[in-house]
Amino acid sequence: MISFARLVLGTALLMLSIPLATVAQTATAEDAGAGWTSLFDGKTMDGWEKVGKQDSHWEVVDGALVGSGTQSMLVCTRGTYKNFRYRVEAKINDGGNSGVYFRTTRKPTFSDGYEAQVDSTHRDPIRTGSLYGFCHVYQQHVKPDAWFTYDIEVRDDVWRGRQMTRIKITVDGNELYEYMDFAKTYGPGHFAFQQHDPGSKVHIRKVEVLPLAD
Repeated sequence: MISFARLVLGTALLMLSIPLATVAQTATAEDAGAGWTSLFDGKTMDGWEKVGKQDSHWEVVDGALVGSGTQSMLVCTRGTYKNFRYRVEAKINDGGNSGVYFRTTRKPTFSDGYEAQVDSTHRDPIRTGSLYGFCHVYQQHVKPDAWFTYDIEVRDDVWRGRQMTRIKITVDGNELYEYMDFAKTYGPGHFAFQQHDPGSKVHIRKVEVLPLAD
């Protein structure tokens, strides 16, 4: 549950979020792969560790990480990241719910770190494209059981003399918004994926990071 104070802060900050064009961007040399590091080899769980209930399951099936069962987080153990672009290809089942976490802890709960929501038709109306608890999207941008690409850019920055964390959210090449977190809520941290509940099944087939200069 989000406190009233945080809701007020989030509302105020949302007014400062910058809406961006929803037009697919032209591919660049950087987008073609230069400088990107893969965090998932498509074959094994190397570099990833489950944190959560024993009857929550993560496995590699047909080249994808698959989460099912009860609540857990799958954490990337390869170190922490501060400023970066993070690119994930994922899909969620009809009625399912998951999250792409960044700047989270090594042993996270659902409330640790920033979460880019993965939700097409779950009873929670906050859909894919949302920065959970900060900037919410209620329009369905991705159909259930359909692969999509999240591109998330995170950078500590200064805006009009004020320090903040700038977070740009892009879904399937469409830039939805750029959120400015003046509270700098989370510092450098790990990447993780959420297994939300027994009715959810999430697939992830590509995980890439491109570190950015401080």
